[in-house]
Amino acid sequence: MKKNLRGAAIAILCEWQQNKQPVEQACEQGLADLAHADPRDRQLAWALVLGVVRQRRYLDWVIGKFSKHPLSKMKSLTLQALRVGVYQLLFLDRVPASAAINETVKALKAAKQPKWLTGFVNGLLRNVDRKRAELSGDTLAVAVRYSHPDWLVKRWQGSYGKTRAEDICRVNNTLPPLTLRLDLSLAAIGEYIDTLREKGIEAEAGGYGPAAVCLTGYRGAVHDLPGYDQGWFQIQDEAAQLVSLLLSPFTEGGYLDGCAGLGGKTTHLARLLPESARLVAVEPSESRRKLLQENLTRLQLSDRVTVVAGELADLANGAERFAGILIDAPCSGLGVVRRHPDIRWNRKEQDLARYQSQQLELLAAAATLLQPQGVLVYATCSMEPEEDEQVIDRFLLDHPAFAITGAGKYLPESCAELVNERGMLQTAPDLHGLDGFFAARLVKG
Repeated sequence: MKKNLRGAAIAILCEWQQNKQPVEQACEQGLADLAHADPRDRQLAWALVLGVVRQRRYLDWVIGKFSKHPLSKMKSLTLQALRVGVYQLLFLDRVPASAAINETVKALKAAKQPKWLTGFVNGLLRNVDRKRAELSGDTLAVAVRYSHPDWLVKRWQGSYGKTRAEDICRVNNTLPPLTLRLDLSLAAIGEYIDTLREKGIEAEAGGYGPAAVCLTGYRGAVHDLPGYDQGWFQIQDEAAQLVSLLLSPFTEGGYLDGCAGLGGKTTHLARLLPESARLVAVEPSESRRKLLQENLTRLQLSDRVTVVAGELADLANGAERFAGILIDAPCSGLGVVRRHPDIRWNRKEQDLARYQSQQLELLAAAATLLQPQGVLVYATCSMEPEEDEQVIDRFLLDHPAFAITGAGKYLPESCAELVNERGMLQTAPDLHGLDGFFAARLVKG
């Protein structure tokens, strides 16, 4: 397929549908051929992919209203093209209807699709454009209107009630702000916001994280922001920024990030710890370790962190015991659906039990690596009790030497509303405008 921007978006969606890889990864790979294209074209292609993934179920409802041919019988290429076309017509006000229709059809022609099929797509899109007033979706079920799987909506309705469940789904379909964690040793928040505004970028200080800067409408490349190459900031939601603070007060001992990933919290800890402290980051994935090392280099923190390949349990045979351990555990990610819209389609309810098993194994391994009076922080980007409080309760049952300590004491005063009645950090996109995070602070007696 010729890689014009609509063609690129359709090809990426076909690849994502087939391989079930993270949609951001599919975008990076699929847009490689457009590396030298106009940045606005790349941004539009990216927006088309994420928009279609976010609104997929509603788009399919619309297509189904106008197609006599069942969606289940359509080729992936045809269905993705229809989704891209309908998404432009109904959600992108700045794209003229003629361009949305003609360019989508042109992408199919470039893919050498038969004339009858391009005619079918052209006719359906024009019909949608003529009758868009009939497609508000206000009377549709919440799961269809806001494009979430039935099991997840039903689950949230049972947990939070119908009104709040709908609010969560609605907010999940909005674009989140780009949030930076500024390195306050290199740049002051006020001065950096002024620098951004001088470049026409709207920004404001975060409402919770002491180093947070929120860019409300920025859609450009992250590496084009002031200070990127100098390591002034890391992309990180405010909720995630708060997790590392729970390991305080920081001492001169050794600290361990048991699930380092790309290093968002690793790099934060490296800045928070005194220079005499030692930080070890464990990451089993070679590709993630490479990106972790790149982040450490850009942020000028390579000499502050020892990166270890392998599993957390591999450290248990060593002699070192740590003053603080962070377990930012693998989880369903259902608290960050707003930021990663494909998660809603890649998860099933039975996945929660599998994740819980992994989470308990990680906590059990961490317990053996923590020194007496040490601090263990457990965190997930999930709002599901099976991955959050139930994990803590089961862990405490098996490890009576540990006790919960209230998170509020270790967070800024502005965060009081983010701490639940048991003293655990619990954020939600609909209530606080943050990613849905959970964190508990435990101390070993």
